[in-house]
Amino acid sequence: MYQFWLIEEKDKDLFNGFISSSPKPHFLQTYEWGELKKRTGWEPLRVLLTRNGEPIAAVSLLMRSLPAFQRTILYAPRGPIFGERCDQEGEDVFWNEVVKLARRHRAIFLKVDPDVPVNNQEYRLNLEKRGFRPQGTREGFGGVQPRFVFRLDLTPSEEQLLAAMHSKTRYNIRLAMRRGVRVRLAETKDDLKIFYKLLQETAKRDRFLIRSYEYFEGIWDLFVVSGKARVFLAEYQGEIIAGTLAFHCGDRAWYLYGASGNKHRNVMPNHLLQWEMIRWARSLGCKIYDFRGVPGDDNPENPLHGLYRFKKGFGAEFTEFIGEYDLVISPFWYLLWKKLFPWYRRVVQGRLQEESVSGD
Repeated sequence: MYQFWLIEEKDKDLFNGFISSSPKPHFLQTYEWGELKKRTGWEPLRVLLTRNGEPIAAVSLLMRSLPAFQRTILYAPRGPIFGERCDQEGEDVFWNEVVKLARRHRAIFLKVDPDVPVNNQEYRLNLEKRGFRPQGTREGFGGVQPRFVFRLDLTPSEEQLLAAMHSKTRYNIRLAMRRGVRVRLAETKDDLKIFYKLLQETAKRDRFLIRSYEYFEGIWDLFVVSGKARVFLAEYQGEIIAGTLAFHCGDRAWYLYGASGNKHRNVMPNHLLQWEMIRWARSLGCKIYDFRGVPGDDNPENPLHGLYRFKKGFGAEFTEFIGEYDLVISPFWYLLWKKLFPWYRRVVQGRLQEESVSGD
């Protein structure tokens, strides 16, 4: 017997427990991420499907209202999540109920970008059979969430991981240690303020936009305090010179933000920070460490080439996901959305955009 329902706060642990124990857990599908996005104008809709009382599928949808048109758009960042026991019948029930929910909320479309590699032809065909249309581009990071990432298998020993790195990367990690760089966890919001100041320096130097300090306070309150994320700080000669922010969910960890000041970059704090985050992820039992967004190829002409080489140096594997797919709920409004309202679409797309750029 199937049951499909909207999750409330009292069901948070049940929902998160299923997300974290699934074959493809992701922090963007946790209950807390919806709470964070609620502070930026999105309304989270979390739904769970059970069969005979056992959770088999779930998704956290972010809904944005378009007041001028009395319509909405729905987005499932790195969703949906299917359990190991979710068969074809379960998927059919799940998608039928999700479409009903979307119609009730007058959605124009539902966008998904699941954590599925591009070579998974079966998954892609299944989406397309259900009416999903491929979207996105190969430019930049390739979508709302990064389409291209580097991922590191954490199952080898530390010695094996170091041996598999590029020699220059391994050298820079040891150089930072010899020079006296030390990495510690942020303990208070005073530490968070220092990290944010470094992030501002990085954004100005590398010319990318960042969110407000209040947004990072939300991350601290919702994720860091509960141990679902950590801020790492690199100290040198009594001064904090670099920092990073990482999340974990289930057996995976993600590097989301990196920041460094304009001084002492020659002591290679960013390399040591990455190594300490890798060690932290292994200590949690994580099997995959995700470096997040990079461009789609190793092109020296690309302004993001340095980021690509930095992440590749840790011995990680380049991974391309299947990208974004839209399920059209209202064909008429979707046509207007795609053809007649490009200016409005750009505004909303900017709000959709998540943190794809990490400093190196």
